[in-house]
Amino acid sequence: QVQPVESGGGLVQAGGSLRLSCAASESTFVTMPMAWFRQALGKEREFVAGISWNGGSAVYADSVKGRITISRDNAKNTVYLLMNNLKPEDTAVYYCARGTMSPRTGEHVSWGQGTQVTVSS
Repeated sequence: QVQPVESGGGLVQAGGSLRLSCAASESTFVTMPMAWFRQALGKEREFVAGISWNGGSAVYADSVKGRITISRDNAKNTVYLLMNNLKPEDTAVYYCARGTMSPRTGEHVSWGQGTQVTVSS
């Protein structure tokens, strides 16, 4: 499986914004659902948002609805996560997942290495 590569994390003040990117160098990217998960220190990894292969459908965790938008550009083999009005509780390592758009994962899902997002109060 091809491993996606995340970028765009960093340190931001509460109320600020960040846009994460996830790139996959494969021709089958355009057929794959994609998702973002996050894992805070000492906590389990949790689902953030998912998007269908053509971008026509998206799902969000209740904790981020209204603040976070997932999108994709299949011409660039890239999926994005735009995060607005960030809160300290959004601090986590954010992972891109190839092969799912829901909280359900399995052996068919490949993961990126993660990008750190830190929100200061």
